[in-house]
Amino acid sequence: MTTILIIEDDMAIHSLIKETLDLHHFQTLSAYSGTEGKLLFQQNEIDLVLLDLMLPGMNGEEFLQGLRENSSVPVIVISAKNDQISKLELLTNGADDYIIKPFDIKELLARIQIQLRHATKVSVSTPNEVHYKNIRINLDTREVTINQQILHLTGREFAILLLFLENPQKVFSRANIYESVWHEPYFDGDKTINMHISNLRNKLNVEETNYIKTIWGIGFKFDE
Repeated sequence: MTTILIIEDDMAIHSLIKETLDLHHFQTLSAYSGTEGKLLFQQNEIDLVLLDLMLPGMNGEEFLQGLRENSSVPVIVISAKNDQISKLELLTNGADDYIIKPFDIKELLARIQIQLRHATKVSVSTPNEVHYKNIRINLDTREVTINQQILHLTGREFAILLLFLENPQKVFSRANIYESVWHEPYFDGDKTINMHISNLRNKLNVEETNYIKTIWGIGFKFDE
C-alpha cells in the first residue's frame, strides 16, 4: 500500500487531507512538526511527502533540505505562501510540486496521483540500469552516480536526466520536457524548465563537463 507522510500543524487541514487519503485507500502517517516528520520518515518506507512550510521547531524548508541530502522521494509543498519567488525557491531546493492554500482537495489528489504514477513508472522500467559515459542510473534504487559519486537529485531532476539518457540523440523543446515529466500542458514563457535544467547542470558538473547542451531557439539535448 502506498504510504504518504503528512507534515502539517494545522489540525483542520491535516484532518481533511488524512480523511481524504484514507477514503482513497492510501496509508497515511501524521506529523505536526518538521522534527516529528523527519523521525517518521527515517523509521518508515515513505512513497510521498505532503509538506507544510510554517511548522514548529524545524520548518518545512529545513526538512526539505535535509531530506534531499539522501532521498528523491516526491515532495508536494502545501503552503499559504503564494508569491512566485517562494515557489521558485522551493522548487529549486527540491520540491517536486507546490500547491497554495486554500486548495481544492480534488486538485491535491490529482497532483498526488501524478507524482506516484511517475515514480511507479520509473521504478518498474527495464533494464534496471541506464548509463552514459560516467553517469549511471539504477532504476530499482533511483540512485544516480557520476564517476561513482552519488548525486542527490530531486524527483523532477531525476526524471529529466532519465529522459535525456534514454533519448541521447533527441533535441527536446521545453514543452517536450515539461509534458514528459510533469504530464501537464506547457505554457509558453514558463521558466520552470530553465530552472530545473540549470540545477541539473550544476549537479552534473562535478567533472566540469557540460552534459546538457542548449540548442538556441529550440531547447536542449544531452551531450553526444
